[in-house]
Amino acid sequence: MAEIVRMPKMSDTMTEGVIAKWHKKVGDTVKSGELMAEIETDKATMDYESFNDGTILYVGAKEGEAVKVNDVLAIVGKKGEDYKALLESAGAAAGSGGSKSETPKEEVKVAEKAIDTSGIKAEIVLMPKMSDTMAEGVIAAWHKKVGDAVKSGELLAEIETDKATMEYESYNTGTLLYIGADAGKAVAVNGVLAIIGEKGADWQTLLKAHEAKSAGSEKAPAAEPTSAQSSQPQPAKASVSVPQPAQTGNGRIKASPLAKKLAKERGLDLRNVQGTGDFGRITKRDVENFKGVGKTSFVLPAIVAEESFEEIPVSQMRKTIARRLAESKFTAPHFYLTMEINMDKAIDARKSINEISPVKVSFNDIVLKATAMALRLHPDVNVSWLGDKIRKNNHVHIGVAVAVKDGLVVPVVRFADNKTFSHIAAEVKELAQKAHDKKLQPSEWEGSTFTISNLGMFGIEQFTAIINPPDACILAVGGIKETAVVKNGQLVPGNVMKVTLSCDHRAVDGAVGAAFLKTLKELLEDPIKIMAQHI
Repeated sequence: MAEIVRMPKMSDTMTEGVIAKWHKKVGDTVKSGELMAEIETDKATMDYESFNDGTILYVGAKEGEAVKVNDVLAIVGKKGEDYKALLESAGAAAGSGGSKSETPKEEVKVAEKAIDTSGIKAEIVLMPKMSDTMAEGVIAAWHKKVGDAVKSGELLAEIETDKATMEYESYNTGTLLYIGADAGKAVAVNGVLAIIGEKGADWQTLLKAHEAKSAGSEKAPAAEPTSAQSSQPQPAKASVSVPQPAQTGNGRIKASPLAKKLAKERGLDLRNVQGTGDFGRITKRDVENFKGVGKTSFVLPAIVAEESFEEIPVSQMRKTIARRLAESKFTAPHFYLTMEINMDKAIDARKSINEISPVKVSFNDIVLKATAMALRLHPDVNVSWLGDKIRKNNHVHIGVAVAVKDGLVVPVVRFADNKTFSHIAAEVKELAQKAHDKKLQPSEWEGSTFTISNLGMFGIEQFTAIINPPDACILAVGGIKETAVVKNGQLVPGNVMKVTLSCDHRAVDGAVGAAFLKTLKELLEDPIKIMAQHI
């Protein structure tokens, strides 16, 4: 009998999923546990494996199109079966079901009362919330497999959040009985990450009790395929040293997200890399140890004699960035103050500093130090808007906007007013590298009281930046331009830099922002005032 497959809710914040790729088409046979599609959520692109056996009779959207949570993703049944009546009735059922027919609610309630877990010597490990913005974590790599012994403090897995890939150490001691998701799959915050306990403990009953307690109207069967694969240790033949091919029969390459990212950076074709992970999966270590030469294919573009264009669907990550920036732009009433600063003396000062500094100091480092000192003198700019109150920060933590491949991150230089030029230069370089490598920790990107965004290195003379909430201000720094300036009534060559201060008018007034910029200008035009502190 035909069954409706609905779009699952793959994260707490997910409202719709975009079909990144169909691995099956109408008329194809599909088996339970077989890869059916790749679905792009607001956080990541995830594999969707079928829970049904049969023939695909209908798909609810084309590649690149979105399907709302609980709307029809596909219909699976017997070949030639009439599914139209089922499809017509699907609208009324949307929002009440999952990807397959569910147990009636009365039966669920009976099952809940009947489950007794008091004698089960095992504990459920939930996905921790590793940052303020984290909604789910992707399993980058498991360092233990089902059946392995685990000790408290031992590395259990690597978890990729929306900011960085972080190591997760176990708080439990026992045997790993169950894993909630394979490497490359996502687990929502507070979703089941693993079960650890006494060897042979009845983890299935413990899992059912947890699902019955927390599921409510959410569907629980999504964990079944993984449990079927993970409930027992791998057979002995998996220990054979010959690597298995990482490419499946449908052409899909099995590789971890970190391995794919690293291979792309190195220009490697993953089809040439042997995987040593479970079932031939390519890991980060396989890519790092690969000795061959990356093969890249180059295809000459087609020459056309007519106008053409390509429309690229907006990724879920870019949608999230757009939403957050729009909230800041249209919620906080921005106003902008622009000032020209003569950088002649700052250029000379930087040359002198770099003659004795152990680390090369950039103009951005000098601007950051001067900004920190100006904030110390103007505490009314170093504030945070918290809705019903304004927080006046007694410390100066400056966020530095860093462009990365997937968007923008803002690592924080803490107590910047107390640090030397050399200290700031070394720290900014280290934080920027961590940001590019996705190794920033939450403590390194949280807690800014003011933000600097510098596009001068790209030749940008002047721009305005959107405030990074809850900060009340952000400084946009342009490039240094050689131009004609007036000195002592004479027109002479000079080096000018433009800065623009974006202010949240709810927390900072125009006169306050102008006074801050005046002090910043004085410090940069006469750097000896900055260098009153040791270098």
